[in-house]
Amino acid sequence: MKYYAAQIKTKGEDKFINLFRALNPGMSFPIYFPKREMRERRKEKLVRKSLSVFPGYVFVEIGETQRIEACHWALRRTDGFIRFLRSNQDVAPLEGRDLELVLHFIKRTGHVAGVSKVYFNEADRIVVNEGPLKGLEGNIIRVDKRKGRAKIKLDLYGEAFLVDLAFEVMDPHKEP
Repeated sequence: MKYYAAQIKTKGEDKFINLFRALNPGMSFPIYFPKREMRERRKEKLVRKSLSVFPGYVFVEIGETQRIEACHWALRRTDGFIRFLRSNQDVAPLEGRDLELVLHFIKRTGHVAGVSKVYFNEADRIVVNEGPLKGLEGNIIRVDKRKGRAKIKLDLYGEAFLVDLAFEVMDPHKEP
């Protein structure tokens, strides 16, 4: 399996996937749009929202037996498509650290990256027990304990994204 990144109109990712499926019923390869769960306070209530991990990008999994060119052209013809990463002339599958990062959010966290379980050690450093932040501790650039958010830096094809992921503080002495 090879994974490709496609840039789509931001906030139109779900619409793009639905439109692609409607226009190309014979093409059955998976298209992923990783999301993250966030909690916000609105008028004294805690509201859960689902936001994109990589705003404006979807990831396509194309098997070895599928014709890659046909899949690429079908995606390009769908309204909302902007370009493939690196470029439309140099369409290359994700590899190395880029592939690991995308698979972290596609395979490990499911469709929506939920809330991580963390605690703070004696040096007041964040320690992740479970959740989408697990394995990304080195990418954390800022922690907001009050809001329960960690800002992480994600790199994809040399472009940096700053993304907030939710966490909940737990007692370090209790087993997860």
